[in-house]
Parts: sequence; C-alpha cells; structure tokens
Amino acid sequence: MSLLSVTDLRTHYSGKAGLLRAVDGVSLSVGQGETVGLVGESGCGKSTLGKTITRLVSPTKGRILFKDEDITHLGDKALRPVRRRLQMIFQDPFGSLNPRQSIKDILAAPLVVHGYGDRAARAKRVEDFLDRVGLPRHVLSHYPHEFSGGQRQRIGIARALILDPELVVCDEPVSALDRSIQAQILNLLSAMKTELNLSYLFISHDLSVVRYFTDRVLVMYLGRIVESADSKTFWAQPKHPYTHALIDAVPDPDRRRHAAPISGDLPSPRNIPPGCRFHPRCPSVTALCRTDEPALRALSPTHEVACHHANTM
Repeated sequence: MSLLSVTDLRTHYSGKAGLLRAVDGVSLSVGQGETVGLVGESGCGKSTLGKTITRLVSPTKGRILFKDEDITHLGDKALRPVRRRLQMIFQDPFGSLNPRQSIKDILAAPLVVHGYGDRAARAKRVEDFLDRVGLPRHVLSHYPHEFSGGQRQRIGIARALILDPELVVCDEPVSALDRSIQAQILNLLSAMKTELNLSYLFISHDLSVVRYFTDRVLVMYLGRIVESADSKTFWAQPKHPYTHALIDAVPDPDRRRHAAPISGDLPSPRNIPPGCRFHPRCPSVTALCRTDEPALRALSPTHEVACHHANTM
C-alpha cells in the first residue's frame, strides 16, 4: 500500500518574467517503509516538489494523497494532524534553526504545538531524542551558532522525528556537509528509519549519496519525472539519456575514462523547450524528440521511462 501517492502535481508561479513551471505534472508514490530517492540537477524542481508534498507550498494543480487522505487543498487547521505524520528535514542545518531559541526550545516547539503531554513529558521526550541523534544532554541550553554543521543537522533530524512521523521528506540533508560528516548523517538516518519504522523521500543532486541508501530512484528533469526504477535496475539498466549522463558523472575509480559532462545548461522553467525537455542537450536527439513530448511508459513493473528511444539505449 502506498503511504504517499501524488498524481499530476503542478506548482507554477506567475510573474512579470512569465509563468515559471517549477513542478509540471509529477506523479509518484512512496510505500510503507520505503526510501525513494529523487535526483536531478539543481534547479530541476526537486525542492519545490518536496515542499509542495509537505504542503509548505500550495500546489497549482494535481492531487496529494497521504494515507489515502486527500491533503491537496487542506487549510492550516485541517493540516495540523497531518503534519505530525509528515515531516521535512531541510538542506541548510543553520538557516532552518531559529538562532534565538535554545536547542531545548527548538525541540520542544513541535510538541507544544501538537499538544504532546505536559511539561515533564515534553522534557523527557526532548532528552530521549537528543540521545537518539547522538548529542549530549548538556547542550540543551545552547544555541544553534554554538554547533558544527553536522551537529546542527542532527538537531534538525531530532526536531523532524520527535513527533513520530511516518513519512519524512529529506531535502538535500547532507549537501552542505563535509563528506566524512555526510556518512555519519546518512548512517543516522538509516538507523532511525529502522528504529522508528520510517519512510523517506530523499532528495539529492548527488547520486553517489543515494546509491546505497535508496530502494527506488526517480530522476527529475525540468519539472517532470523522466525515469523511475528500483535501485538495482536503475544502476544496471538506465534507459533515459539524462540518467546515463548523471550516472556517468558519479566518480568511479574503476572507470577507464572520464565521462563527458552534460552539454549545455538546464533550460529555464519559464521557457521549457517543445517536445522532449531534454532534447537540446541530448546526444541521441531525433526529429521526433524536438516535436513530441514523451510520456512515462512502463518497461517493466518496476521501471518507467519518458524517452521515445528507450528501447535502443
């Protein structure tokens, strides 16, 4: 059963420069206990999609089902019980924490908002989650600026998980951290998933981060999903040219030659190319690609791709 089901989701912004189609017709699902990776270049719409799913941003069109409840257009009051079960970990471990609040107040705030227990119960809950993310209890009186980036991200993780959510959207949770610290945070997220029976939608532009962390991978390009596959198939049999390019860009000491970078720049979501959105940068482009936009089609029960020539890739 799908914990999350998103259908034809669109998040558009109107402005003097024209219509910006950040998310432009995305359908996806996340199953109970599953970790789904969402990858793509910066600017492709991943973060906007994550914020729309968690209703931090209002969608323009489409439907978001969470545990079979339609949350697409719920108001703030109706969303409150949903937010307890659907949380988000943000990219910036400093900017996402209130610099004027102590760690104790930061972690207690969600408990207060959602009416969790009395003051003593909340204090114990805060201490328990500080223990779980590997920070000593004496830091409860400290403030965010007194911590390293990795420590601040541990605090952000504790805040997101303290309400016992079922699904957590992780928006580039390690991209601002050093490689050595990234591994620690990924190990923590993995351990918490098992301990708390969590599901993750894990957003990243770095495939090397998601390779050993996800059960399934979605590739996003210019507002749409262009490939979806279970992790084993994704790495062994990618079919979209963009996916090939992303995988080739992952550092591999066994590769005999370095992969050529993806040609050109990501087009603006205000000026999306006709036909296949990737065709201006695709090494296998044909006339059909320039005029007809391919829909996601199933190659197998666990593999979908939006490419006219997937069978030849």
